[in-house]
Amino acid sequence: MSTGKAGRSVWKGPFVDAYVLKKAEAARDEGRNEVIKIWSRRSTILPQFVGLTFGVYNGKKHIPVKITEEMIGQKFGEYTPNDKTKGVAAKLRRLKASKKN
Repeated sequence: MSTGKAGRSVWKGPFVDAYVLKKAEAARDEGRNEVIKIWSRRSTILPQFVGLTFGVYNGKKHIPVKITEEMIGQKFGEYTPNDKTKGVAAKLRRLKASKKN
């Protein structure tokens, strides 16, 4: 019985969208220190990204995320909560608030 989460095969390596790598390499080569806008929340953070700031899209806007050593191996999406509603509880709170007014 497995206790861990089923992940990507080790022999495949980490997944990173190609455009994220290209943008990061271009920013590093030119020495730019601006926010790199990306839409790929599923991409893995690599050691080459340390020190760069990425604007990760959450479904509504780009949230700036400064990459540190501790983030390596995680996904970009883990550092930006997405814009989905929080389920039934949030809807009930909105209904209660509108009835009070």
